[in-house]
Amino acid sequence: MAQHIIIADDHPLFRAALRQAVSQAVPEAEVAEVESIKALQAAVERKPDADLILLDLNMPGAHGFSGLVFLRGQYPGLPVVMVSGSEDLQVMRRSIDYGASGFIPKSAPLPEITDAIQAVLEGDMWLPEGVAEKLERMQAENTDFSDRLASLTPQQFRVLGMLAEGMLNKQIAYDLDVSEATIKAHITAVFRKLGVRNRTQAVIAIQQMELDPSDTSLSGN
Repeated sequence: MAQHIIIADDHPLFRAALRQAVSQAVPEAEVAEVESIKALQAAVERKPDADLILLDLNMPGAHGFSGLVFLRGQYPGLPVVMVSGSEDLQVMRRSIDYGASGFIPKSAPLPEITDAIQAVLEGDMWLPEGVAEKLERMQAENTDFSDRLASLTPQQFRVLGMLAEGMLNKQIAYDLDVSEATIKAHITAVFRKLGVRNRTQAVIAIQQMELDPSDTSLSGN
């Protein structure tokens, strides 16, 4: 049976590079490409038994690591490899802390990306040379909030993302094609699961998933 791999990146040129790496690593693979977190959720719902997701760290609709944490919570058996223009050790460490099976810098040459894909598909974790040893010396941060975020349902996660964008209940209801009462129920559930009392606290909480300003130049991520 052909392996199914999802490439999630909003940069067409890098999607093409990743597709080329996939074709070299697994010539018979079935590849799906998406450009946003919303499209990624839909793709995974259609193919929950996919073999690998290559996830751009700065996907439209995601807040830093929130997309990774959500996927790990909803699909714990689905390997996710983060792909980023950043080579900051803190970014790599947090990716692994939040459940990624690997981290591929966008500066990596094609053969290295190919090796990374093969390694993860074989069940290994992949990091650039020398990085694993450095990360072992770094203290892992508290991931309590990531556990809470991972407990959200797909619809609750969508609602939280829209809250973080400053959308009103009626706007969210319109976009999701449900009633405002349904959105209020989702928001209540989100507040309860995240342990917050209002929108402001929820937005502050989700910002924990954002990259630190010192983490990188966001261009090219």
